[in-house]
Amino acid sequence: MALVDWENPELTLKTQAELLSINRSNLYYKPVEPSLEEITIKHRIDEIYTKYPFYGSRRITAQLCREGFCINRKAVQRHMREMGIAGICPGPSLSKRRMEHKIFPYLLRGINPGYPNHVWGIDITYIRLARGWMYLVALIDWYSHYVVSWGMDQTLEIDFVLKAVEQALMQTIPVILNSDQGSHFTSSQYIQVLQGAGVKISMDSKGRAIDNVITERLWRNLKYEEVYLNEYTTPRQARQRVGDYLNFYNHERPHQSLGYQTPAEVYLLP
Repeated sequence: MALVDWENPELTLKTQAELLSINRSNLYYKPVEPSLEEITIKHRIDEIYTKYPFYGSRRITAQLCREGFCINRKAVQRHMREMGIAGICPGPSLSKRRMEHKIFPYLLRGINPGYPNHVWGIDITYIRLARGWMYLVALIDWYSHYVVSWGMDQTLEIDFVLKAVEQALMQTIPVILNSDQGSHFTSSQYIQVLQGAGVKISMDSKGRAIDNVITERLWRNLKYEEVYLNEYTTPRQARQRVGDYLNFYNHERPHQSLGYQTPAEVYLLP
């Protein structure tokens, strides 16, 4: 339900609260901004994890302490959980699925993507802002490295993930879509969308460093070539700049692994 315009002089705050069946104090509530210390630590965790995605919370904690950050492992684990990331080495999962969520087998053992839309991958990463952060989800074709669809949000609620998936499936249907075992990708909403489209669902086996290497490479390129070189002051600016980069990545940036063709040239071959 949308909030009534609470500056409307014809409706008092008390009346608006009663109409919405909420406590009047909620109309005054403003979210508490994260502290500068929290932002700094999360930004640094992102940098370490982007460079060393095989680092778990123990090694990231050790690295932060070496750099002068006074922080314990539990705090690092909490930050990583809030950032939606976890090291790919074997160990406790920081983006645990809910117990009622379903796990699907890994379907790509011994299989190399052979053509566009054979295998897609989906993943979420952390995008830093000057005074906070956002989350980016992307679906990428593993054969061509083409980013089929993407979305950004300021929270890790599942809606922006589902929207990106639905937008991708409106363009074409892959044979297989691979993900990790995070709660977004084991949720009933996500699974229903894919099964309804006839997509085979594949999920990384724990501790496999190679499962999502193409998407990890995309994240690394995006951050080193765009995000870390700029300071986004607003979510709108972040969306615009990230969108511009992904368009450049798809259509202008030649890839050595593609014989110096662009992802679009490979993906959109007749």
